[in-house]
Amino acid sequence: MKRILLIVSGGIAAYKALELVRLATKAGLGVRAVLTQAGAQFVTPLSLQALTGEKVYTDLFSLTDESEMGHIELSRSAELVVVAPASADILAKMAAGLADDLASTLLLATDKPVLVAPAMNVRMWEHAATQANIATLRARGVLMVPPDDGPMACGEFGPGRLAEPPAILAAILAALHDGPLKGRHAIVTSGPTHEPIDPVRYLANRSSGRQGHAIAEALVALGARVTLVSGPVSIPDPPGVTVAHVETACEMEAAVQAALPAEIAICAAAVADWRVAAAEQKIKKDGSGQPPALNLAENPDILAALSKPGPQRPRLVVGFAAETEKLAEHAAAKRARKGCDWLVANNVGGTGIMGGTENEILLLTAQGTEAWERMDKRALAARLAAKIGEYFA
Repeated sequence: MKRILLIVSGGIAAYKALELVRLATKAGLGVRAVLTQAGAQFVTPLSLQALTGEKVYTDLFSLTDESEMGHIELSRSAELVVVAPASADILAKMAAGLADDLASTLLLATDKPVLVAPAMNVRMWEHAATQANIATLRARGVLMVPPDDGPMACGEFGPGRLAEPPAILAAILAALHDGPLKGRHAIVTSGPTHEPIDPVRYLANRSSGRQGHAIAEALVALGARVTLVSGPVSIPDPPGVTVAHVETACEMEAAVQAALPAEIAICAAAVADWRVAAAEQKIKKDGSGQPPALNLAENPDILAALSKPGPQRPRLVVGFAAETEKLAEHAAAKRARKGCDWLVANNVGGTGIMGGTENEILLLTAQGTEAWERMDKRALAARLAAKIGEYFA
């Protein structure tokens, strides 16, 4: 059994540490917990002890604890040290090398890999001091599960929410080299495509790329080698992936073909169905009051091409379907028409899902249809990646 040392620091997100412990033990990991003084304001040692089945450590200067297990031994008793949630305070202590309580002393004394999952107010997260501390820790090799965007207990909105426990668990398993997708190559498409009309205008859609990028990150956390083919988006590239940036559907198709062979292909991009015979110069009004005629041509069908039987067909091809009506009916027809193995369908008609931070899907497979409740896109990505891991297991 592989073991982790979980440090729970202060913040309202500390309650999620209990769910993380439950998932980790269910995954076969041994968990020993350290609770900071601030963390104990939100969860109790008894709660953690009940879930871990282990004594919970809180005090640097407890003679009883020192006689049973000194802090040096405790810092090296597990294969991985996890800080979740990691407050701005504990990240600052780690960056500065401070050791004024049990948690910070363990982090300074450990010779094992460290993974942090930050959680704090958006203004604290975006503060230059916190970002400098993050950069320092990354440079030292500290692993990180970035915070999610969303509403916070303080009433503000933005990055700073603790990542969902399934995403943190996926990162833990990857750090322990137990990822079920270790060594497998996955191609993920993400974002919109921009089809030029003239040098200054284009056809596009509202896709933000958040779902595709989150899937790429979740697959990396399970050990996969990921090539992300991304249309134009305003979000950063996820860490640990190879990214091909493209503009048009034709460029996306070429990048996907260049990335083959792969065992997994996930077509999450909102690819334009049509492209325009683009004008070389900006189209001007001619005074007639009539709009210009746009000559449309059909774009390549990337999902259908990947799903076609052949020596380079990935073992698992997953398509996406954004619908505005008759979700189950249209999704089933699309899966049959494209020939993909799984199809993820969502209703984007007036729900705020396309371009937003949450998603609600139907997953269609050969075994049937699953309805997944609305959740953060990163949580959905982690759940989908875990299901892919089960498929290959």
